[in-house]
Amino acid sequence: MIPLERARQRAETDARTNGCYLNPDHEFLQNLLEGLDANEKRYGYPSCPCRLATGKLELDRDIICPCFYRDPDVKEFGACYCALYVRRDVFEGRTKLQPVPEHRPAEKQERAYSLTGEAAPGKKRKAISKTFRKIKLKLWYCKQCGYVTFREDPPYICPICKAKREMFAELPTGNQATG
Repeated sequence: MIPLERARQRAETDARTNGCYLNPDHEFLQNLLEGLDANEKRYGYPSCPCRLATGKLELDRDIICPCFYRDPDVKEFGACYCALYVRRDVFEGRTKLQPVPEHRPAEKQERAYSLTGEAAPGKKRKAISKTFRKIKLKLWYCKQCGYVTFREDPPYICPICKAKREMFAELPTGNQATG
């Protein structure tokens, strides 16, 4: 099987399994699949074609397609950030695509720019750094499967077992006061 077909098949299977659809615009979809394929060749994993990856798997886990942000974005906005995955009403043309805000933490965006040597657009880079200083990261674990993540809020859905946000509990860290 050619790599681009493998990317398409993987995306189609994941969409069916998780109750969403692939973007109905065939040319747009083709470009996204080519981006996934190129990223998999470049990094060894299919990072989102719409985000800047670092090339370090441990730093990019949240943007391996389908990314951690897909399910809540599809539910709320009708599509994921890059619009590869869409809700049924968007797929059927009953709802128009709308812009999806970036939900990847600013800290991860900043790290991607700094590690790749790319300059974030001037004011945007300062805004990302300023936002990062305000973020209070917490350690969260999934009570169903044990997945652990360090972020501001728990994920909407566990990327491992698909448990809902309510199944996450905060773990105390050495940075938190006890008592």
